[in-house]
Amino acid sequence: MERKLAAHLFNETWRLIEKPDRTAEEDTLMIHSAHASRYHWQLVGDSSHKAIGEWQISRVYSLLSLSDPAVYHARLCLEICETQSLSPFLTGCAHEAMARALSSNDKTSARLHHQAACELAMLVQDSEDRGILESDLKSIAIRE
Repeated sequence: MERKLAAHLFNETWRLIEKPDRTAEEDTLMIHSAHASRYHWQLVGDSSHKAIGEWQISRVYSLLSLSDPAVYHARLCLEICETQSLSPFLTGCAHEAMARALSSNDKTSARLHHQAACELAMLVQDSEDRGILESDLKSIAIRE
């Protein structure tokens, strides 16, 4: 049950991320569903589920221009990936999250994380995963 709930909440968060005309209420719901998904993965998931949950929470906060919580959750994601020696794809996604979260406030660090993610993308064997990571990296605007 927990696993189904975690996956459902993840997918609901993603639906809201992709919704172009979200209301303020839906923005709030998006935050809550991302955190709820991560909570349920804490109970039944492995380290990759936990890292992906932190990545999604960071993405939500970045999308809403809330850089402090975006950076906080991107750091948690990166910490999980590094301490658990997760795949180049997941570690690349963690660096992508850091680059996105830092892109408006700390351009130098954002560029370093962006570069690290690009280097890790080259190590991703699965072409679909590599394409996802590369597409996400292209969507980050690191402002001057």
